[in-house]
Amino acid sequence: MQFETIILGAGAAGMMCAAHAGAGTLVIDHAKAPGEKIRISGGGRCNFTNLYAGPENFISKNPHFCKSALSRYTQWDFIELVDRYGIAWHEKTLGQLFCDETAKDIVAMLVSELEAAGAALQLETTILGVSHDRTTFRVETEHAGTRRTLTAKNLVLATGGKSIPKMGATGLAYDIAEQFGLPLLPTRAGLVPFTFPDGRFKPLSGTALPVRASADGPAFEEALLLTHRGLSGPSMLQISSYWQEGQPIQIDLLPGTDVLGQLKARRQSDGRRQLRTVLGYLLPAKLADYLSVEWALKGNMADQSDKALEALAERLTEWDLRPAGTEGYRTAEVTLGGVDTEALSSKTMEAKTVPGLYVIGEAVDVTGWLGGFNFQWAWSSGWAAGTAIRNKV
Repeated sequence: MQFETIILGAGAAGMMCAAHAGAGTLVIDHAKAPGEKIRISGGGRCNFTNLYAGPENFISKNPHFCKSALSRYTQWDFIELVDRYGIAWHEKTLGQLFCDETAKDIVAMLVSELEAAGAALQLETTILGVSHDRTTFRVETEHAGTRRTLTAKNLVLATGGKSIPKMGATGLAYDIAEQFGLPLLPTRAGLVPFTFPDGRFKPLSGTALPVRASADGPAFEEALLLTHRGLSGPSMLQISSYWQEGQPIQIDLLPGTDVLGQLKARRQSDGRRQLRTVLGYLLPAKLADYLSVEWALKGNMADQSDKALEALAERLTEWDLRPAGTEGYRTAEVTLGGVDTEALSSKTMEAKTVPGLYVIGEAVDVTGWLGGFNFQWAWSSGWAAGTAIRNKV
């Protein structure tokens, strides 16, 4: 069972790599079907890339590492591929592109591409061990009750990170990388909801509003969703990738609004109304009531001094909260950290110290924002490795 290349992982990056690595490539996965994370992504319609994808949308110890792959295989290249297969798509918001019909169309496209390139898929296969004798990689597998030893000149780690373990996600790529001496950076859950103790926001569960939020990083102006466990929605998922345990987060509940000006105007027009009533004109009613109690807001609008209104405006635009934690890998969309980019070639994704060993996709310390960026990294890094392997062969 000899191959030119063995790719561990039939996800987005692995199948993209196989489509470009050429004949003699075998893709192995433990799942019953390829591209399971693709299938469930974007509510089943797959947010497959972003019109504005660029290096600035990624988090890494080395922010320059992703530039080479992203610039050589861009979102426009993937869009061209999708169009070639006649897959209808639409832009939702902020450059996010989704399939009109189903994410299964993207999976089928990738399978067709890898098969056309002469690659093969072997699913429902367990990887028992990996070794290297300085010229050949040996992969011990079990498939349909039979153990086999597969050999190849090239080995690609494309098994992803630890996010969504119920789908079988493990740290396999990290274990193998470490086995071969590649340095790892600490991993943690990214693009994940925040949790708060004692059901703090349970009474507000289901309340949503547009906000501007940050956590020791860039600010994101997207929706906030309050849940029985804490805070979710796109804005919270985005800042979770920058948040460190114990840190506060800041939320502007009325982005783009002259809050102090509005409060002063309401003092003139609604002087006899309760402050908590007027707050309900600016925010969802449940949230206005909640904050009125938490901040002990009392009295009529006419009773409020300029100083009091200034303090309230500051609270509304700089709501400071300290999460207890996040929901972790169970619901995280990505894994931050992973294989240190210092160990890899940014052009080929090949390990500098282990010729023929490649690491791509989520296993690498490159994590995108919410909105199709992580898929674009999968396409770009998979293409880079696959093209490098084909050119080497």
